[in-house]
Amino acid sequence: MDTKPDDVSWQSEFISICVRDARLHKIDLFHTYIDYEICLHTNSMCFRKKTSHVRRRYSEFVWLRHCLEQNALIIVLPKLPPRNPFFSLGNTEQVTQRMKGLQEFLESVVQTPLLLSDSRLHLFLQSDLSTSKIEECARGKTRYTVAEAIQRSSCGYMTRLEDKASCDSDCESTSSSGLGLSVDTSARHSPLPFLESPDRDHQLFSSLSEHPAR
Repeated sequence: MDTKPDDVSWQSEFISICVRDARLHKIDLFHTYIDYEICLHTNSMCFRKKTSHVRRRYSEFVWLRHCLEQNALIIVLPKLPPRNPFFSLGNTEQVTQRMKGLQEFLESVVQTPLLLSDSRLHLFLQSDLSTSKIEECARGKTRYTVAEAIQRSSCGYMTRLEDKASCDSDCESTSSSGLGLSVDTSARHSPLPFLESPDRDHQLFSSLSEHPAR
């Protein structure tokens, strides 16, 4: 008996990831940084949540790759977009290319079964915890489990107070030296004008489902 196309067992597993919506955040008078929204949509049993949204900055991606590299020595990990000493928050092409590179990195990572066993990856993708809290949680040093941290995370971005004082080392932050783009306080937490996100998430996930990550 032939399997019908609409049979659930016929549907292939997919994990779709989109990196989008770059935003500027102001730390103090002289420093700003940029972060990105990671949207994940999947039917994989490896993930506790089937859809999630978190915000991460470039330095956190660097941290994640280092963790995965330590945990999977036999695997050659995909590369991140290179650090750029002249990275400018006001350069549309640079920001877009970085988002593309970050997305390609994550797409490759989630398609590697061995890496999916690392709880830090799941917390990075589906929780609002800072990298230091992710490490503690993965080591069982928090009052909550990995599963609880993921379930409690909101769909939006939760400001991480313990990370406010830090800034990326690749000149994502701006200073009085004039490198990059200075930002007024009113621009804090606002999306970049040239990188607007869709109004409705279901439109994004519909598109992602049709073109799952390879």
